[in-house]
Amino acid sequence: MDNHKQPNVNLKEVFFVNIIRENPVFVMLLSLCPILGVSSNFVNAISIGAMTGLVILLTNIVVSLLSRIIPNEVRIPVLITIIATSVTLMEMLVHAYIPAMHFALGIFLPLIVVNCVVFGRAEAFAIRNKLIPSIVDALGVSAGILLALGLMGFIRELLGTGAIDLFGLYFRLFPEHFAIPLFIMPAGAFIVLGMIIGIIFSVKMMKQEKQDGLLKNKSVTKA
Repeated sequence: MDNHKQPNVNLKEVFFVNIIRENPVFVMLLSLCPILGVSSNFVNAISIGAMTGLVILLTNIVVSLLSRIIPNEVRIPVLITIIATSVTLMEMLVHAYIPAMHFALGIFLPLIVVNCVVFGRAEAFAIRNKLIPSIVDALGVSAGILLALGLMGFIRELLGTGAIDLFGLYFRLFPEHFAIPLFIMPAGAFIVLGMIIGIIFSVKMMKQEKQDGLLKNKSVTKA
């Protein structure tokens, strides 16, 4: 693999493509472990999303800065070491300064080490690009993960309890006896994730059919 930096990167495209069109969770179907395990409430979902995003950012920065001196033969072990170091540092800081979050996230915090999104961005983008594009890529991917986790956590907590806890601000939106506890259980994660993915792909298919129809009409008109 050629580790030389690639010039002329469209930063706007790099940022926004990872939020919607190639969302790591809803489109690429990556990072499903925290999505299914920690998204039973909004606060936990946002917290693990933020931690994952910080690890991606730190990893991309380090990998981009060191890419020219990382031998191709040991590229993968070096990337794994950088990711593991970033996660360990993040976990130690959270444990020291936000112990409640560390307790709530539990094993899912150190499991960021094996999150394929972190390794994927380092291997596919950061090691091939300059520092600024690598930072923008990390921010875009992090925003995509936060969007996915936040949406999952919000929907599951709302439908499962009838209320939302927004970092200490508690809002009850409908009576508890109308809530469906299934949505805060593991099975609820699969249901909500499937519904969101189904809606996204249905919208994509409708847009594609509309574009195909326009192209067909143009070809008929020209004929």
